[in-house]
Amino acid sequence: MQPYPANIEQQMQRLYQSLNERDRRRYAAIEAAKLGHGGIRYISGLFGCNYRTLTSGMGELQDEAAMHQSSIRQKGGGRKSAFEQIAGLDEVFLQVIAQHTAGSPMDETVKWTNLNWREIAKLLATQGIYVSVTVVDQLLENHHYRKRKAQKRLATGEHPQRNEQFENIERLKAAYQSVGNPVMSMDTKKEN
Repeated sequence: MQPYPANIEQQMQRLYQSLNERDRRRYAAIEAAKLGHGGIRYISGLFGCNYRTLTSGMGELQDEAAMHQSSIRQKGGGRKSAFEQIAGLDEVFLQVIAQHTAGSPMDETVKWTNLNWREIAKLLATQGIYVSVTVVDQLLENHHYRKRKAQKRLATGEHPQRNEQFENIERLKAAYQSVGNPVMSMDTKKEN
């Protein structure tokens, strides 16, 4: 078997990388078949694919039904989801998050948690359930938890006369109440 020149090998590798999984398998199989004896070893080394991938591709080339399939992988292929693998995942999630759940007093269907995804994943791990933050996100969505806006966790600094401002407010409040005037308190935040 005569190997291809280096410039042809580079072109073949670029083409191979641009294909989807099914077409890579089939292209590699055709190239290996063209070379004859030793072709599978040479092509699997050139493309960095397993020889089983090549033999699978060769089988597909001989199977007329496989050649007309539109899907890239066989049905049922791939890893099962965490929801199928881990029994009781939803129940444990709800137990873990129960103490960290808040909601809207106006609408009981609106709920959220003060934990981030990593913190929830760590709490689940303490219960023997190891999941990614992606699964945690899916759990939150499945149980209708809403995302809250990002909150500032660090103070941006204090005004040098902050205490004087509160003392002045307290003095004014006492003065108005002593005369019998009502006092109303409002909590306002600066909008950005």
